[in-house]
Amino acid sequence: MNGLIWLNWTIFAIMAILSIILLMGKGGFLIAGYNTMSKEKKKRYNEKKLCRIMGIGLSVITIILGISAYYDFELPTTISWLLPWGILAVAAIMIILGNTIGKEKSEEA
Repeated sequence: MNGLIWLNWTIFAIMAILSIILLMGKGGFLIAGYNTMSKEKKKRYNEKKLCRIMGIGLSVITIILGISAYYDFELPTTISWLLPWGILAVAAIMIILGNTIGKEKSEEA
């Protein structure tokens, strides 16, 4: 596994760059689902907020993967739950926040 350590850190670096782009409020085209929406549906979302939510979530996932890469994916038993459950929890929170905070206020009210 030591031969692939450069691949672990390359993926970490790519994800870090993508999270920085999203944190700047740009890169809505990188968000799956949002980039395929019609213009009418996209108007329901605040793209800048949505990008920042996804950027924060991707940053947390990047940190988790960085910790895992540091240990060469052989995590100590005390934090071995971090990789699967941490990423699943962050992904679920990103979906919930993207569909609540990321949406514009309803114009019907």
